[in-house]
Amino acid sequence: MLEVVEAKYSGGFNIWIRFNNGESGEINLEDDLWGPVFEPLKNMDDFKKFKVSSELGTIVWENEADFAPEFLLQKLRAQ
Repeated sequence: MLEVVEAKYSGGFNIWIRFNNGESGEINLEDDLWGPVFEPLKNMDDFKKFKVSSELGTIVWENEADFAPEFLLQKLRAQ
């Protein structure tokens, strides 16, 4: 199962992510912050407050917003 194992804020709406399959890189999430759960993350101070959830295997924010690791890997490969 694909999981995020490490993530670091890298400026703007960018996060550097490493997956358990060995792939890693920077992902820009600015265009994906829409809808009720993601709108608060347009505030940069809130966006920076993510962590890697070992339970969910992805990045999560304090308001319980998260992106599926498969979505994040797809974005990484497309950029």
